[in-house]
Amino acid sequence: MSAILRFRDSASPAKVPLGKKPVAGSRLFLSGLVLLAAASSTNGQSAKPSVGVAVKTVTVQLDDAKTYQTIDNFSASDAWACQFVGQWPAAKKEAMADLLFSTEDKAGGQPKGIGLSMWRFNIGAGSTQQGEQSGIRDEWHRAESFMLPDGRYDWTRQAGQVWFLQAAKKRGVKQFLGFLNSPPVQYTVTGKAFAEGGKTNLAPANYEPLATFIANVVQGVKKTTGITFDYISPVNEPQWDWSDPKQEGSPFRNEEIAGVTKALNTALVAQQLPTKILLTEAGKINYLFATEDKPNRGEQINAFFSPTAASTYVGNLPSVAHTVAAHSYFTTSPYTQAVATRQQLAAKVATVDKLTFWQSEYCILGDNAGEINGNKRDLGMDAALYLARTIHMDLAVANAAAWQWWLAISPYDYKDGLIYIDKTKEDGNYQVSKMLWALGNYSRYLRPGAVRVDARIDQASANDNQLLVSAYKNVTGKQLITVVVNSASTPTDLRLTLSQKKIGAVRTYTTSATADLQPGAVVKAGQLVHLAPRSITTLVSDIR
Repeated sequence: MSAILRFRDSASPAKVPLGKKPVAGSRLFLSGLVLLAAASSTNGQSAKPSVGVAVKTVTVQLDDAKTYQTIDNFSASDAWACQFVGQWPAAKKEAMADLLFSTEDKAGGQPKGIGLSMWRFNIGAGSTQQGEQSGIRDEWHRAESFMLPDGRYDWTRQAGQVWFLQAAKKRGVKQFLGFLNSPPVQYTVTGKAFAEGGKTNLAPANYEPLATFIANVVQGVKKTTGITFDYISPVNEPQWDWSDPKQEGSPFRNEEIAGVTKALNTALVAQQLPTKILLTEAGKINYLFATEDKPNRGEQINAFFSPTAASTYVGNLPSVAHTVAAHSYFTTSPYTQAVATRQQLAAKVATVDKLTFWQSEYCILGDNAGEINGNKRDLGMDAALYLARTIHMDLAVANAAAWQWWLAISPYDYKDGLIYIDKTKEDGNYQVSKMLWALGNYSRYLRPGAVRVDARIDQASANDNQLLVSAYKNVTGKQLITVVVNSASTPTDLRLTLSQKKIGAVRTYTTSATADLQPGAVVKAGQLVHLAPRSITTLVSDIR
């Protein structure tokens, strides 16, 4: 297959549709967002309106008795820069770790970081050890392997990544996931970490050795760091061919994924490891419920979680998480189509008892129907608002229980990083994007165990398509968190109401062109909350 390939070199480091050139200079148009009233809710910030600007008032009706998914985590990955940044001077890497993981506040209540609640660790295939012979031209796209050519293990490898793993734990992160883009090069058909001719790069005879390797890595990381991976993701975007040597990767068909999963389940059980297997990291969410252009690689909910799929059913294995994962790439524009796709996904997931959906990888990729282009960094609000829109759709329409970003730290001129760095191995400068803080409007306040509740905007306001709102109650059920994306260039006053209960005083945290999760003054119960133009605002309040 050659419909889509990853482009991760310095010019274009993310996935783009093959044969489709990005539209240079395209702008983000969010003013025409369509609000899904039945599944969305609104939230705001407490800045003062500008003199002479007409401010409309919007009412949002919340009902905490009507609930949806439980939040598992928000996350990002350590690919690929953390292997180098983890060995930068202490002050800089500690500062970046704070930005990603900290749940502490500075003086005045300003958050130090976005409080990611899970961290994704790239278990490398060994292309780094192969050097130029790996065929992967960009050294930053190669990855070390813990396994030596003779089958022994060296736990001093992936040292920069291990530093971030431990930094996350130090800052209170409690969930960890290890993912593979490719099997170790010792086991691949090509002897390299990428495929050839779109053929699966792992022979069935090596399912068991691969499973043993993964279980050994889980054990080794546990012994050397005290961290046990809660999840292992053994395959990544199996729908793509991975025959272009841009990075590590391999295609897999459903029956091959089932074979790997069965072998890995046996290995984890044999080593008495609690780690769960996460499937399927589909290249886009459509492949979970449709075949589309990928025979034997689509309809993955049926393939792995329907007992009628005898040869590929793995949903009954003790080490398989009752979760299906996919990536939101190529499905986020235009908005009406993106919503419809997520409605289809949510309906399909609901047909399997207690199955949950994770959105497990995303960055702004491709041309997005002309709304925004993945090329070129954007440290400002255009990218942040588009990202917030995508998170909203995945949570409030697709019922995602987890939302995970791609590159936590990027050296590229692309919209793929939360933090951007100079492409230097030993030291350099870093910049923080508004996308980091936009994600923080969710990750910092929606902690594991939070439950999404019903949130409806009044019809008159819904018709102007300017606000997106979702709401959640925390794990104790005593605190309400509402997140509002105001894409309009004008401010709005927000009135929150709660069915059969009362809302206490509201504290706001706003991301805008001039604010990074900036805490606002406490708004007394019953008073309007002011939302700044082009902002993402989190409202935190008690339920009385």
